Amino acid sequence: MDTVRLAARLREEIGQANVLTDRQELRTYECDGLAVYKVMPALVALPETTEQVAAVVRACVDAGVPYVARGSGTGLSGGALPHADGVLIVTSKLRQILDVDPDNQRAVLEPGVVNLDITRAASPHGYYYAPDPSSQQICSIGGNVAENSGGAHCLKYGFTTNHVTGLEVVSPDGAVVRLGGKAPDPPGYDLRGAFVGSEGTLGIATEVTVRLVRAPESVRTLLAAFGSTDDAGAAVSSIIGAGVIPAAIEMMDALAIEAAEAAVQCGYPAGAGAVLVVELDGPAAEVEEQFVQVERHCELAGAFEIRIAADDVERALIWRGRKSAFAAVGRISPDYIVQDGVIPRTSLPGVLRRMGELSAERGLRVANVFHAGDGNLHPLVLFDDTVAGQTEKAEDLSAAILDLCIEHGGSITGEHGVGMDKAKHMPRMYSDDDLDTMQLLRCAFDPEHLSNPGKVFPTPRLCGEVPGRHKGAHPLQQQGLAEVF
Repeated sequence: MDTVRLAARLREEIGQANVLTDRQELRTYECDGLAVYKVMPALVALPETTEQVAAVVRACVDAGVPYVARGSGTGLSGGALPHADGVLIVTSKLRQILDVDPDNQRAVLEPGVVNLDITRAASPHGYYYAPDPSSQQICSIGGNVAENSGGAHCLKYGFTTNHVTGLEVVSPDGAVVRLGGKAPDPPGYDLRGAFVGSEGTLGIATEVTVRLVRAPESVRTLLAAFGSTDDAGAAVSSIIGAGVIPAAIEMMDALAIEAAEAAVQCGYPAGAGAVLVVELDGPAAEVEEQFVQVERHCELAGAFEIRIAADDVERALIWRGRKSAFAAVGRISPDYIVQDGVIPRTSLPGVLRRMGELSAERGLRVANVFHAGDGNLHPLVLFDDTVAGQTEKAEDLSAAILDLCIEHGGSITGEHGVGMDKAKHMPRMYSDDDLDTMQLLRCAFDPEHLSNPGKVFPTPRLCGEVPGRHKGAHPLQQQGLAEVF
């Protein structure tokens, strides 16, 4: 790639200050929230408008250069990992809230808008934005769209795809197109649905129309402490089995609690082997009746302490430990990998026990914090990269945990995406024919294979080849950074 020539063209298109080539500046963008993989991009572009994003993409297409979109960089699957010979297109400067329309329960946003800022803009009108990843104070809506992010309240309200009604997209050839709009169900093929969760492989979102949800009349939150994850899992199953669908049911095990205490002093009950955070919302009468049921199920499952939030301050304190859990683990381990498997709720006790056995076999600790209500696990594999062999052991344990999820009828990802980290696991869930069919969709959008190449699919399938038969080396394999099947 002629970096100098491409950089010069990009500076003409989007301005001198918005193109980075200095190695120290580029190093800032060498990974996303999954720091196990690091790649320095050839160039970083920081466009400020849709037109500038399109201009950067067209310049990359003309030069035959791959590009990767990046938002706030909080992703945990390596989805925004740069390409060493490509351009990283950072959308963090597109951060305007273009419209808040409470009458139609919609908001229109640029991709750099921070998740929590949507609710802040909507709350004066009595609305909020439901998907709430733990990183909601810093993650951006563009990244949420790319990864189809969820959060603690996805049990009742669903994922990003359930709340995005329209998109403005820069397609992989540099055209600006619209998918959907403010209408709840536009006619024709659901290209909006295909785009949400496509991890940047089908283009770059430059405007997002989201659904706003009416703020509930009542919100009740409790923290229940149990002696073991088995007891806490039994409580989850009995609550859901009784027909109660809380807004959220979150579980943390003893190691995750230890990390949260070290980081934010959340004051969870001493000696707990697991805690549940359960939140109900909706009409006041319904919430009160269901809240009584939840308390009873927790008590019957063996909860030795139940705390009920009396007001919003106490509610925030209960959530503080859970929301800080991922970052908090850095207090008890120098390095860790966050996984994102999914299992049926009824498999929770058995899977957690087996996970403990796998952890002991490899001599590594695993902290568990997860969306217990829908079986979305977030095991954090703790290791020390300075100790020879521990990184490899951590990656092996992470892979074994994902295999365990598949064995129990689950999935390798619930909301973090496949990205770079889980691409090699895709054949364990899908046949070659399945993967080839998915590739047909990608090729329809991106026949030149320039938009976030090397992600999602386990081998570099190029459009026009015999599907599933290409055996060329993956770009990261060439750099010695990944094993690709």
